[in-house]
Amino acid sequence: MRDHYLDTLRAAAIVRVIVYHTFPAAWLGYAFPAMGVMFGIGGSLIALSLDRSNGAPDHVLAARLRRLLPAFWALAAVLVPAMLWHGWADRPHWAKLLLWLVPLASPPGTAWALPATEVLWYIVTYLWLVVLSPILLWAYRRWPLRTLLAPLCLVFAVGDAGVVSDLATFGACWIAGFAHRDGALRRMAAPLLAALAAACVAAGVGWVLVFAPGGWDLNDVPPAQALYSLGFVLVLLRLSPRMRWPALGRVVSAVNSRAVTIYLWHNLAIAACFTVGDAIGAWRLGQAGYLAVALALLLGPVLLLGWIEDVSARRPARLALWHGSGRAATGDLRSVSGGDRAP
Repeated sequence: MRDHYLDTLRAAAIVRVIVYHTFPAAWLGYAFPAMGVMFGIGGSLIALSLDRSNGAPDHVLAARLRRLLPAFWALAAVLVPAMLWHGWADRPHWAKLLLWLVPLASPPGTAWALPATEVLWYIVTYLWLVVLSPILLWAYRRWPLRTLLAPLCLVFAVGDAGVVSDLATFGACWIAGFAHRDGALRRMAAPLLAALAAACVAAGVGWVLVFAPGGWDLNDVPPAQALYSLGFVLVLLRLSPRMRWPALGRVVSAVNSRAVTIYLWHNLAIAACFTVGDAIGAWRLGQAGYLAVALALLLGPVLLLGWIEDVSARRPARLALWHGSGRAATGDLRSVSGGDRAP
């Protein structure tokens, strides 16, 4: 049975990613740290799947990758030939191009294609956390506090070190998802959880003030992002409101059923929206006009390629964004973000 609350959080996070990448504003990261929220959801959902796997985690991992990679391959099938056509002067060795098949690190690309490639760090991080989840869940159930704190300690040690830094920054949110699934957050006394969350949030803000006085954006300060996001996620995953709004359910269903496709293509739509928007006079409507143009451009790949997510999830392929019932459909961002470490 679908958890409509988690589906709604995921949809809200994806929308926040699009808004942030259209109009970068540091305060958005504080209002709703979308990346940490999506990783927290991802940890909760994969813990559920692993518990239901009857000791066969390989089946869970295969299913997760099956639902993630085909949409990624669709982007690669368009983008790699386009980069070659446009001119790829410093084209890497063919072995590095294999990262466009299995993104264990950020796939190579050109400056021209940066709007598409800069957001792929999330896909890389998500893939690694999925692969590591069986051992992480095993460790969490034996040493819960130490397992939760390990990524936080690592993020202070590694600095900005690519994949390792991303894993450390959001690993605690992923493990908080385990705590949500096991009911540990629900069993914790509310005042204690609130105090822990507040301490994390305050520590994140404090780290920015002390060690990054030149800028407020959490996405540029991994330790602050890790702490602040964890505090926010602890609170959101403790909540369990009833979601009884049919109209909202249809929108949430649409976003979740095309989550990977929306994530992979949104930054390209944003890169084009200002040129297209200027040509049609979107500036008359201010920022909302350009955002509307970006969403309209994004609708193209979502309609043309979104059906791949249906096939990946073993649903009947369809062009429509939702079923008539309005029930939340499955997308696999089960956790997907933004190019500058921000959705």
